[in-house]
Amino acid sequence: MARDDVVPTAEQLQDLLLESPGFTEFLLELTAVSASLLGGDTPLLCAITVERSDGPATVASSSERARRLDERQYSFDDGPCLTALRQQRVVLIPDLEADERWRRYALAVTPDGVRSVLAVPIATDPGAQAALNCYALAVDGFGPETVALVTEHAASLSRILRLALRVHATEPYPEHLRSALQSRAVVDAAVGLVMLQNRCSHDEALGILQMAARHSDERLHVIAQDLLKHAAPNAAVNHDLSGGRGRDDAAERDAL
Repeated sequence: MARDDVVPTAEQLQDLLLESPGFTEFLLELTAVSASLLGGDTPLLCAITVERSDGPATVASSSERARRLDERQYSFDDGPCLTALRQQRVVLIPDLEADERWRRYALAVTPDGVRSVLAVPIATDPGAQAALNCYALAVDGFGPETVALVTEHAASLSRILRLALRVHATEPYPEHLRSALQSRAVVDAAVGLVMLQNRCSHDEALGILQMAARHSDERLHVIAQDLLKHAAPNAAVNHDLSGGRGRDDAAERDAL
């Protein structure tokens, strides 16, 4: 497929905005189109992150999985997508499991099977930052041609996104939802760590954490935070985690 046939024209994007009943609907269509066009025979997982004074938000995604992959970095206030929009540079991770910078994020998205990430900034007006985030389930999912195409596509989205942001204010992000999102992301990261070290399924890993929470009479996200804080990168995370809090703290941390 020729590149001119892949990247939407300004007129096509304007038509999409005019035909959409609202800002959210427009962005949903935009990410769906991006995922379909950029992935060829296998559509990519795509999402658009917009950050304003009230913090980052995934304003649209091509699928529920793409939304989760975006949002799980918000609890760390760091990640490939946030780096792309805040530093206005392309971030490419060929193999997420081998990446050291965003280790916690990699653990958090282990259940979703993503292996490579490409985040490209979208130029916007002052007061807002945005990025187009693409995820692939294979290692080296983004070759040079794909990176160039996604970068070109993100550039083509700049004008229409700026217009959309001026016309439609993004909805404020309620604090209670932000808190819930952060707690969920921490639990997801801990589940990923248990899966990695025990070579078990997502449900089995979650069961281990839930059992630890019951035995210790702690909330699940507190158990998850403690695990992520004290587990060394190569430490074994085993079923002893389900033991009670009656043990000495140092001994328990060694077991984690």
